[in-house]
Amino acid sequence: DIGIGQNIRALRKARGLTQDQVVAQMQILNISLSRPSYVKIEGNKHNLRISDLLALQRIFKCDFYDFFQNLSLPNPKTMK
Repeated sequence: DIGIGQNIRALRKARGLTQDQVVAQMQILNISLSRPSYVKIEGNKHNLRISDLLALQRIFKCDFYDFFQNLSLPNPKTMK
C-alpha cells in the first residue's frame, strides 16, 4: 500500500523537530503515542489514526495536502 511516512518525516525535519519533540507535543494534545510507535509511522509500519493526523497537522502547521504530496497510485498495467 502507499505510505505517507516519508512525507511526515520530511515535514518534521523541515520544522526542525526531533521525533521526541513531536511525540511530546502529541501527548500535550492528548494523543497517546510512544516514540517507538511514531518511528513506525515514519517508517510506514504503523497505521495512522485520524486523530494522529489531525495532531500532526497542528504540530507541523501544514495543509493536509502536504501529507499526501508526491504520492500516486501504482500503474495497474505494471502490477502483476
